[in-house]
Amino acid sequence: MTTPKARPLLFLRSLLYYAGFYPVTMVYAFICLLIGPLLPFRPRFAFLTLINYFYIAWLRICCGVKVEVRGREHLPKEGSYVVIANHQSEWETLYFQLLIRPQAVVLKRELLRIPLFGWALALLKPIALDRSKRRGALKQLLEQGKARLEEGVPLLIFPQGTRVPVGKLGKLNKGGAMLAVSSEVPIVPVAHNAGLFWPGKSFIKYPGTVEVAVGPAIETRGKSVDEVHDASTEWLEQAMRRQGSLD
Repeated sequence: MTTPKARPLLFLRSLLYYAGFYPVTMVYAFICLLIGPLLPFRPRFAFLTLINYFYIAWLRICCGVKVEVRGREHLPKEGSYVVIANHQSEWETLYFQLLIRPQAVVLKRELLRIPLFGWALALLKPIALDRSKRRGALKQLLEQGKARLEEGVPLLIFPQGTRVPVGKLGKLNKGGAMLAVSSEVPIVPVAHNAGLFWPGKSFIKYPGTVEVAVGPAIETRGKSVDEVHDASTEWLEQAMRRQGSLD
């Protein structure tokens, strides 16, 4: 548990992190906007996400946040698949681009409007949903998601839809299961406890090791959406409890 005396030091360490994070992000995003459009998708993804290695290393140096991954071997070596993961922090949006390469991610459309960063992010072919249009968002997810999967690109979905505080599960939407079943590709659940060390919307970061657990791929052929959804979310929930990020 953090003591009151430790908070000023944690604040300074987090300040140092952002002092490197924002300038490097703006400069690299500008470079990506110049070079990214000239590259095919896969080398473009590799180039644009090089900065994520800096983010994770700089976080470890400044704030003492490390990472440990278990089950990496469960990620399919070839072909496309759907990944569902819990959403607690900004951390997973950075690290998962290193864990699953390449990928397309489902995100909120507002992120693409951020100058430089959002414009560069748009080059990674995300599925940017308007969350105010729920029915239209599901149709967009299924149509664009299927197109990405047919291109052989794995798709990352946060079924909670938004960041959920540590200790809470929230509602897990079925969009990932629907897409995986309709496209007949495996679904892979991934759990983490990043919110313990980088709480959502928190300036201060806390030292420790983020645990990431990759579950076995769940085949979808011949199964219903409910069967796939229940199997994947049950694994996700149990893994979160083992990691101490769910009451």
